[in-house]
Parts: sequence; structure tokens; C-alpha cells
Amino acid sequence: MLQLGSRGSIIDHARSECARRGLPLAVIAAVLARPEQRFTVRPGRDVVQSRVLFEEQLYLVRVFVEVDRDPAEVVTAYRSSKIGKYWRNDL
Repeated sequence: MLQLGSRGSIIDHARSECARRGLPLAVIAAVLARPEQRFTVRPGRDVVQSRVLFEEQLYLVRVFVEVDRDPAEVVTAYRSSKIGKYWRNDL
């Protein structure tokens, strides 16, 4: 799987959005290393996501990755408390 610093990178936009959203890059790296779910949202772009505990509340962390580049690039990421909205039961 894609890991920051080895076979992948994170673009400046994604870094600033993660900082603005209070989402540590270590969490992004952990989701990329061991995602609970991965699926294609359009050709060349995948979403990897995992449920993560933040301050005693469970969130879904979603990381959007451009996989058609070498190295692959994280373009944005966010956390959501609406796990049921984004969780895929068909995987």
C-alpha cells in the first residue's frame, strides 16, 4: 500500500487541509499503511479509509489518492463522524 515518504507523497493542498482540519499526518500515514477499505472513485483516484478514535469519539478518516501518478499523491483527506454515510458494505 502507498506510504508517505517511500512510494508516495502528499501535495501542499492536502498538507494545508489536514492542518486546518486538525488531522495529523501520522494518522494519514497509518490509514495509508493499513486501510480498512479501499475503492476507486474515478479512474486514477482511490479512496482509502479507516475508522479512527479521536478524543474518545470514532471518526472515519478518508484519504483521497491519485494513483495514476508515480509516485502516487495524496490530494486531500478529512475525518467525518458520519461513518454510515461513507462506509461501503459492498466491499
